[in-house]
Amino acid sequence: MDFETLLYQTEDRVTTITLNRPERRNAFNSLMARELAQAWQAIKDDPNTTCVILTGAGEKALCTGVDVEAVVAEGGFDGTGPPAEDTPFLHITAIQNACWKPVITAVNGMCCGGGLHFVADSDLIVAADNATFFDTHVKLGVISGLEPVGLARRIPLEAVLRLALLGGSERMTAEQALAVGLVGEVVPQAELMPRARELATMISQHSPTALARSKQAIWQSLQVGLDEALKNTWQTIRQHTAHPDHSEGPAAMVEKRQPRWAPYDGK
Repeated sequence: MDFETLLYQTEDRVTTITLNRPERRNAFNSLMARELAQAWQAIKDDPNTTCVILTGAGEKALCTGVDVEAVVAEGGFDGTGPPAEDTPFLHITAIQNACWKPVITAVNGMCCGGGLHFVADSDLIVAADNATFFDTHVKLGVISGLEPVGLARRIPLEAVLRLALLGGSERMTAEQALAVGLVGEVVPQAELMPRARELATMISQHSPTALARSKQAIWQSLQVGLDEALKNTWQTIRQHTAHPDHSEGPAAMVEKRQPRWAPYDGK
């Protein structure tokens, strides 16, 4: 697919989305936000995509959030309140678009402000050793809310509050991010994309439907209590027993062959 602000490439069941505004440190304007929603929909509809890698162009930044200059020039903020719920800026990640295919985020350089959405909503995160994480919302007189609320699901509260309240006065390094569990591993810059690709290749060997339903069950469990989460997950497991992959996997193992997975239909 062709986009103005994104690079989009599919190979061997892995689609790579690259935020491609390096001159603005991959900050997103309204066009990029709309194109991201289109990209996630394309991924949902593509039977040849099992796993996704998201990264940023260049070595300076994954994403530095909203391009304030561009949005103001577009008349996007009028100063009377937060963006409307239907704003494209709230539909930039896979989770925000109900895309349940696994996502690996490869963090190259800075990740700050609204760019933290990509980390908060990612499944696996690999960071280059030059990656840094910070949030400048309060520095600009804006509430640091959506990104920290998302991050609070995956890292200790104080780590979230340090990001939110310090306003970028201090930056979390890649090693500090690893220590608090914000990222899964740290690699040299040159090894970032090869490692992300290695992980994506391993994931893509498995049943696309089992992967997506596993991800959906896990993420949606965070919205409810444990008893309800287990009940909902058990219902999903029972539903999956009727899917052909449920019998194909064991059959392939017994017959000592590669499984022939059915395409994921998004359900």
